[in-house]
Amino acid sequence: MAKLAEPPRKKPSRKAVLRAVASSTAVETGHSVAQLELRLKQAPVRFAHIKLAR
Repeated sequence: MAKLAEPPRKKPSRKAVLRAVASSTAVETGHSVAQLELRLKQAPVRFAHIKLAR
């Protein structure tokens, strides 16, 4: 039987990643998601020149 090809996966948006990190951190720390999300958006990009392995 032929195996069906999976559709290509979409890369999550930066907004979705920030929300996921903020909500996960909020659960662990007890802070509000909105407050943590704002903090993440305002964080300076300290190591923008360094690329992570993919």
